[in-house]
Amino acid sequence: MSIHVNEQDQLIYLHTPKTSYVMQIVDGRFLAHVYWGRRVSGGMQHFIHYAQRPSFSPNWDSSKSTMTLDTLPQEYPAYGTGDFRHPALELRYADGTSATEIEYVTHRINKGKPRLEGLPAVYVEQDEEADTLEIELQDRVSGLKVILQYSVYQDRDVITRSARIINENVHAVRLEAALSAAVDFHHDQYEMIHLAGTWARERHVKRTPLTSGAVAIESRRGASGHEHNPFLALVSPDATESSGEAYGFSFVYSGSFVGRADVDQYGTTRVLMGINPFDFSWLLDSGESFQAPEVVMVYSYEGIGEMSRTYHRLYRERLCRGLYRDEVRPVKVNNWEATYFSFNAEKLGQIGSVASELGIEMFVLDDGWFGRRDSDNSSLGDWVEDRKKLPNGLHGVYEDFHSKNLKFGLWFEPEMVSPDSDLYRAHPEWCLHVEGRRRTEGRRQLVLDFSRREVCDYIYNQIALVLESTPIVYVKWDMNRNMTEIGSPALPPERQRETAHRYMLNLYDMMEKLTNRFPHILFESCSGGGGRFDPGMLYYMPQTWTSDNTDAIARLAIQHGTSLVYPASAMASHVSAVPNHIMGRTTPLQTRGHVSMAGVLGYEQDLTKLTDEEKKVVSEQVELYKSIRSIVLFGDQYRLVNPTENGHASWMYVSRDKTQAVWTYVSASIVGNGPIPYIRMQGLDPAKLYEVLETGEVYQGDELMYAGMPVKVPHGDFGSIMWRLKAVQ
Repeated sequence: MSIHVNEQDQLIYLHTPKTSYVMQIVDGRFLAHVYWGRRVSGGMQHFIHYAQRPSFSPNWDSSKSTMTLDTLPQEYPAYGTGDFRHPALELRYADGTSATEIEYVTHRINKGKPRLEGLPAVYVEQDEEADTLEIELQDRVSGLKVILQYSVYQDRDVITRSARIINENVHAVRLEAALSAAVDFHHDQYEMIHLAGTWARERHVKRTPLTSGAVAIESRRGASGHEHNPFLALVSPDATESSGEAYGFSFVYSGSFVGRADVDQYGTTRVLMGINPFDFSWLLDSGESFQAPEVVMVYSYEGIGEMSRTYHRLYRERLCRGLYRDEVRPVKVNNWEATYFSFNAEKLGQIGSVASELGIEMFVLDDGWFGRRDSDNSSLGDWVEDRKKLPNGLHGVYEDFHSKNLKFGLWFEPEMVSPDSDLYRAHPEWCLHVEGRRRTEGRRQLVLDFSRREVCDYIYNQIALVLESTPIVYVKWDMNRNMTEIGSPALPPERQRETAHRYMLNLYDMMEKLTNRFPHILFESCSGGGGRFDPGMLYYMPQTWTSDNTDAIARLAIQHGTSLVYPASAMASHVSAVPNHIMGRTTPLQTRGHVSMAGVLGYEQDLTKLTDEEKKVVSEQVELYKSIRSIVLFGDQYRLVNPTENGHASWMYVSRDKTQAVWTYVSASIVGNGPIPYIRMQGLDPAKLYEVLETGEVYQGDELMYAGMPVKVPHGDFGSIMWRLKAVQ
């Protein structure tokens, strides 16, 4: 079993194949964090060091001068009784006070991994895959209980954490903060990596040394957002892709979140992650409980790259679900950048005809097919086909594409409503709003109040009606603004700050129902591109529109950063027209194809405008991608050159049996009379011989990995190279 308890020394060990996580019950009362790192066989009885501190760090027992919560590395710190660092749990009781002291009561060990009620989480298919530890803590004065849940995978270096708070008091208790995980590190010699950006510039890698105080990432938007991703890692200062220590924290949630690393006056570091306490509270009546979402923790002593690959395998195999989890994804064309709102059935058919000729497998009809949607100023919420644009309706479009051997996909934005819509005119109270205040619009739309069950039921039925009436096999689920005036007339005053989380719970419930009812449909998440690219969404929708920015060179940094935690199978990436609609940059069609093949390939341009030569290139790209997509989507990824630190980028994917690989190089800038770059590949079998299918050359695996190879930089702006490697021995 991967969980072991040493009763004599009050130590609890969690073991994965390569790592250990150790806790200790101190003084018979307090659950302390001892160690997380490379696997140890046992011991650790004396690892926590106690020192006498001044009176400003008070003692819980006056006879034990070194025992203070202000320095104890706690597993789940609460506010108010001696720990002055940032807490994981903060409460307000009926008398208005907040002092809480949670102490160890008991623990339970079970096979398998239970589901979290109402929330997405990584899972097991067989109980033998994981063991789960539940530790029960209690505030003995109030009777409030906290159940900490740790699940430990047998064959993956993964530990998941969550917390459930139970009110066993006769009075209601208000949660002011209920974070999912806290880990106290014994020193501060780390650098923090996180993914930051904005619309069209998502998930760029930021690496910052820790210093006294806090380094924090967060969202207050009601969504995970473009600005920060719900992921952070602490790494040793010497950590590279292939060496050094990395501690990853990934939050399985799609709403407002916080992740922070706090360094205190004694040089220790506390990492916290969970629902953002800003504008959040939750009233727990007597007998009620609150389930916090899950944090997925990964430790690697073999560099940042191994941490990433651990996340990739887990999220690809035990977070994503459904028919397409283990299936290659169809190559699609989306009409958005080709036509925007200006299309009719004839124009769609013309694009579809060319797509079919080029070997593309699916046509996705984007925004504008419903209501009176000729621009972004109307009709969201009115999910009825526009017979002016589509005289034969959606089924007529499907029949046309079916005759061309194309599958059919459709765009929705279910969480939004236009003020100019039949739905809003009938139910103006169905959007998030605060009475007496303006209803702030973004993209001329409002956010529906999904904290209300009747709103969710109405939208669910509208979407289900469309999906049942036409053989649709793909849905792009968009969300193009964040929450303002977060309030709901359906909730009493004391529960208004529950609105955003109730929204998220009901959204997850709707997605669960839809994906169960339509298991044959491939759902893709989108929020202005990558504004809600998080594990919570991947649980229901196995791929996400990575960014609205389809420029190939801009995508290098976006896709590089995204790959720190998310697999290629989750990243939808399209080839678009040049000059690019956002960047205005012109890049070669070959490069656009190579960059887009680093994820789920698609096209987003008017294919009828391609020249004969361009059609030939696209046809070859589609054929090439079909030959490599199983390696890209399900193989191991290795980041070879960081595009944000160099004038070029390189990456590769290697099949799990190391018999096939795909290597890509992109020149992002030209240097006159520059040096010859040498690239060292990774992940191959050093004892195997590999043939490059594009050149016929044969290389030894160790030669490619240890010595590297010179790259003949493509001539001209933004050139690229792609090689397919196949083991021949």
